[in-house]
Amino acid sequence: MTWTVIESPVGPLRLRGGDAGLEAIDFSPFPDPDEAAGERDDASPVLARAARQLGEYFAGERRDFDLPLAPAGTEFQQRVWAELARIPWGSTSTYGDVAVRLGLKPGASRAVGLANGRNPIPVVVPCHRVIGANGTLTGYAGGLERKQVLLDLERDDADALF
Repeated sequence: MTWTVIESPVGPLRLRGGDAGLEAIDFSPFPDPDEAAGERDDASPVLARAARQLGEYFAGERRDFDLPLAPAGTEFQQRVWAELARIPWGSTSTYGDVAVRLGLKPGASRAVGLANGRNPIPVVVPCHRVIGANGTLTGYAGGLERKQVLLDLERDDADALF
């Protein structure tokens, strides 16, 4: 795996990936030292493409990502992440709604929340678009402040953040 770091309105982001695609986006402070993330490669085609598309997203020029993704996770997590990717830009959904769309009972929202929290590719796989049943912001691996920034960016009246 290789990595690079980009600046963003939610702080530095470390992009990690390989030939199969983008594997992870880490919020700063990064969960492990750079050495454990592999070799730095700012010219990696996958990472350069991801960096460009993220820059466009933060500039308000992109609503959807077109990247090869290779997140590691269980079959259930993969199903949840695929469903998250279907939540449109500027929209939100609840954990219960995601569970129902997966063919589960609304009570499976806790399992959906756990899978959501393990999403290794935040922003691109938009776990920030999932909110609590009462409409409030709930847990986000990058912190609620970052979640709010991302949701604000996706408002139609929002100015570009980057």
